Amino acid sequence: MMKGGMQGMMKQVQKMQAEMEKVQNELENKVVTEESGGGMVKATANGKKGIVSIEIDNEIIESGDKEMIEDLVVAAVNKALDSAGRMAEEEMGNVTKGMIPPGMNIPGF
Repeated sequence: MMKGGMQGMMKQVQKMQAEMEKVQNELENKVVTEESGGGMVKATANGKKGIVSIEIDNEIIESGDKEMIEDLVVAAVNKALDSAGRMAEEEMGNVTKGMIPPGMNIPGF
């Protein structure tokens, strides 16, 4: 009986691994956009925490305030990366729900 239980568990693990791989591939195409400076700078990141684009309003460029622009870009990028990370965790959590005991931390998930 133990053997049958082990085989069933292995099938579940294999299914979860396949689903996780699928979700990881899909995360590259899912994006989040965050902004700073009241929308003057927008950063878009994908679910793999890669920056896809940055938009800077012409008004702020024309101001010539290099330090402010840099600060706003950093802020928008950090927000986008945080949101992308939360999105990825949520997507992966949907796959592992019920399979990994609460509080058990597995790197990469």
